[in-house]
Amino acid sequence: MPITTSTIEPGIVAVTVDFPPVNALPSAAWFDLGDAILAAGTDPTTSVVVLRAEGRGFNAGVDIKEMQNTDGFDALIGANRGCAHAFAAVYDCKVPVIVAVNGFCVGGGIGLVGNADVIVASDDAVFGLPEVDRGALGAATHLARLVPQHMMRTLYFTAQNVTAAQLHHFGSVYRVVPREGLLDAALEVARLIAAKDTRVIRAAKEAINGIDPVDVKTSYRLEQGYTFELNLAGVADEHRDAFAGTSKGARR
Repeated sequence: MPITTSTIEPGIVAVTVDFPPVNALPSAAWFDLGDAILAAGTDPTTSVVVLRAEGRGFNAGVDIKEMQNTDGFDALIGANRGCAHAFAAVYDCKVPVIVAVNGFCVGGGIGLVGNADVIVASDDAVFGLPEVDRGALGAATHLARLVPQHMMRTLYFTAQNVTAAQLHHFGSVYRVVPREGLLDAALEVARLIAAKDTRVIRAAKEAINGIDPVDVKTSYRLEQGYTFELNLAGVADEHRDAFAGTSKGARR
């Protein structure tokens, strides 16, 4: 199954993504992921959620080939709304969400990680937003939660990646460990949280979100508005065609 939910230990629930070959999710999968995270947090027996992935990397963003192989804009709109749903689910989950990042975390992966409560990463993990190279915008809102403002702008405009070690230096990644120890590192933090009074932890999650200086959901939707403009102008199709090896823009 592409997205599964399992109880690892009492109070600790893992939501696992396994969507070969690179965990690039089609539109429907983003909605499924968001629903799984919300459901895990709604369960009163859950104290903490661990979001993780199998395979080569944590997340490669949206399935661009799905967009380019679908006539009209339904796939594009679905991906945008699906990403917004999944990112918001991490943020709105009733309990803390720990992300365990292996390999690459790009595009939509940044939206998931940037909205998480705790980040642990493997020592081979890289994070980045290739959006400008794809003729799109988005998730600067979430990248800004991982790195300082000017670094965010540099990474965004250049589409360069940043390593787990660099994010640890900035203080956004809690621990960097060898890949084989990634789940254990996530569970160590999860156990510390699960040992607390869940009623207090749930109130703390809501309180922390309430004092957040940025409305991450509104901010991200504003970014998406510019992506829609680039699509209407035909710019986004040009870049996605080049990436996906299709000619959807030419067929319109």
